[in-house]
Amino acid sequence: MNVVTLLPSATEVVFALGVEPVGVSHECDHPPAAADLPAVEYSRVDADASTAEIDRQVQEAEAAGGVYGIDVDLLDELDPDLVVTQGVCDVCAVDEVLVHDAVERIDANPAVLTTDPHSVGDVFDDIRHVGAALDREAAAADLVASLEERVAAVLERAADCERRRVAVLDWTDPVMVAGHWVPELVEAANCEYGMADVRDPSTPREWADLREYDPEALVVAPCGYDLEQTRANLSDLTDRPGWDELTAVEDGDVWAIDGNHFLNRPGPRVVDSLEHLAGVLHEEFETPSREVAAPLSELAAAR
Repeated sequence: MNVVTLLPSATEVVFALGVEPVGVSHECDHPPAAADLPAVEYSRVDADASTAEIDRQVQEAEAAGGVYGIDVDLLDELDPDLVVTQGVCDVCAVDEVLVHDAVERIDANPAVLTTDPHSVGDVFDDIRHVGAALDREAAAADLVASLEERVAAVLERAADCERRRVAVLDWTDPVMVAGHWVPELVEAANCEYGMADVRDPSTPREWADLREYDPEALVVAPCGYDLEQTRANLSDLTDRPGWDELTAVEDGDVWAIDGNHFLNRPGPRVVDSLEHLAGVLHEEFETPSREVAAPLSELAAAR
């Protein structure tokens, strides 16, 4: 079966089920073999720009017809039987409307599977749906079972840990509090997530709202950013009024997590994200490697 996956999390799911896609998105980089596959879609936004400039470019691109485009000729050449896309966010990945338009222009007549996860349970359901589309139901069931076991292990260990106020930011200019499955991950790590509920979209918030909430632990994981990109844009937060007065900052409990590979990808590594969150929120858990997470103070010192 020729499968095209148009977002990183779908690529990870398909690989995890034992199938290598014939085409992917330009952002697909895990497992490493995915980076060598032909990219069917492209972005009209400069990912190396500042956070504020990316936000401006996104708004311009949306007004002009969309952030992403599809190489229809390449899609036609790959002759797909299945195309996996998403309906969560048209800023994070190509949206399903554009995909259906592209499919109508090629000779093949592939099935289009749209993932639309807003909770951890939704992510697991999507794995099952992809497994069914690939005729890999047993592999999908085994994968979900193993992920559920790991979630249960975190829940059990975290039950006796100190419960604190936590905020997770998935953008820094404007400030955006992470929604969808992230509140559920924080609650699973036995902490309070008072600025968004499970399934809420990630939306811009007033800086004053974050100051009023005053998190005891703050996690910065901008969507699509690795730690180096987060480091380069630290002033988005550290130059804001009252930054030094936040309890998390005063207590040295501000962490950056690789948002490109974790937290923002609703695939199998959503459970890795839970384990990494537990590791930065509780000393009872193993601290993630410095390639995954680092105290913001360390990143600031390296500037």
